[in-house]
Amino acid sequence: MVVVIGIDPGAANTGYGVVLSRAGRLAALEGGVIETSASEPLERRLARIHARVCDLIAQHEPDAMAVEDVFFGQNARTAFSVGQARGAALLSAGMAGVPCYSYTPQAVKQAVCGSGRAEKDQVQRMVGALLALPEPPEPDHAADALAVAICHANVARPAAATGGVP
Repeated sequence: MVVVIGIDPGAANTGYGVVLSRAGRLAALEGGVIETSASEPLERRLARIHARVCDLIAQHEPDAMAVEDVFFGQNARTAFSVGQARGAALLSAGMAGVPCYSYTPQAVKQAVCGSGRAEKDQVQRMVGALLALPEPPEPDHAADALAVAICHANVARPAAATGGVP
């Protein structure tokens, strides 16, 4: 049995998803979004993300945290704030002694959809199917975080079976 917290970092919206992997089956334990307001000072926004991730860790006692890597698209300022949110989540895990793993957006899409170029709606549908949810998860930040957790759970399962480290 493996419990993984997945994080889709963002200063405004940090998605989180908690997945249980047991005997080759996946189940969603929780998923959602940590929302912060652009009118709040950045340090307060990061503190809110840190505190909520600490709460998730205390509640679910995960074996690992999987975090999506920062994608440096057109906007460096956005990438920088995403990196800060990512750091707040990693700090939460580090303080609790939870090992962290990073995955690129393409690796997550490949693991969940079979294609590193999958669209957001395809990721949402596949996450819903893989976790046997009645509907695809909403909003997309929560679906992305669940996808990151699924990605790691699928990597961790074969590693655990062979005694290796993911």
